[in-house]
Amino acid sequence: MIVVYTSPGCASCRKVKQWLKDRNLKFVEKNIFSTILNENEIKHLLMRSENGTEDIISKRSKIVQEQNIDFDEMSLNDLVRFIQQNPSILKRPIILNEKSFLVGYDEEEIGAFVPRELRKIAKAACTPECASYEICGKVHEEPDQPKALNQSLLKAV
Repeated sequence: MIVVYTSPGCASCRKVKQWLKDRNLKFVEKNIFSTILNENEIKHLLMRSENGTEDIISKRSKIVQEQNIDFDEMSLNDLVRFIQQNPSILKRPIILNEKSFLVGYDEEEIGAFVPRELRKIAKAACTPECASYEICGKVHEEPDQPKALNQSLLKAV
């Protein structure tokens, strides 16, 4: 199941939700301002991010700058409580499922949320001659390949 943490007025959040809808991928949206994130959820987000707080917390957030917060000095429990009380410090959107984790909208990396089986089917079925190639052609790109390589492969076809 794909979970998308969003906030109202977030353009990147709208892009992610539309991208998922366009591909008929089911997701659960959690508005960080109307849903109180529980302790386990926040710990899970921190655990999934490669660089801990760096990946999911905006250091440019007004409250972080005003209070001169040093997250490295906080205990995990204090950090969790601080995020619960100040959800605006979270970067958005945060998208995750069992295998993938992404912060923000990245056209290259979001493809990881399309199930591998669907990527294989699309790769076999959709060719440049297909009327829908512009829409589903991106599915051909494996998320772990560099974009330049993908583009050169598509040009060569």
